[in-house]
Amino acid sequence: MLNVPIDKVEEKGEELVVYVPKGQAARAIGAGGSLIRSAELILKRKLTIKESP
Repeated sequence: MLNVPIDKVEEKGEELVVYVPKGQAARAIGAGGSLIRSAELILKRKLTIKESP
C-alpha cells in the first residue's frame, strides 16, 4: 500500500477491510498481490481492499 492514503479500516472477525480512494485499489494491492500478501503475513490476518464510496 505504497503511497496510498487509507480512508477507513473495519474489523470483520479475523479479517480487516481497508478502504482506499477510488482508482487506488490496484496500487494498494501491488503487483500480483505482493503488497497485500506481505502485510497479511506480518499482521497474521486476512486483508481486503475496497474502494471508498
